Amino acid sequence: MSSRNLIISVYKTSISEKDMETLKPVLDRFNKVIKWNTDLEDLENILRVESNHAIEKEITNMLNTLNIACIALV
Repeated sequence: MSSRNLIISVYKTSISEKDMETLKPVLDRFNKVIKWNTDLEDLENILRVESNHAIEKEITNMLNTLNIACIALV
């Protein structure tokens, strides 16, 4: 897999520890996501996603459907 096509997206979210039970299986099954992680100690509850596709809108919509606020950071 070529890293030159890798797109790293960063999001400000409202993810909590409780949300991780629901969120983890959803992101793990999303075939466009190569790798993801969260920083829930950060004030903005950062979600970082690696993909070979531009999936910012899909991630934002997915989290919003789970009642998690999500804004892509540029």
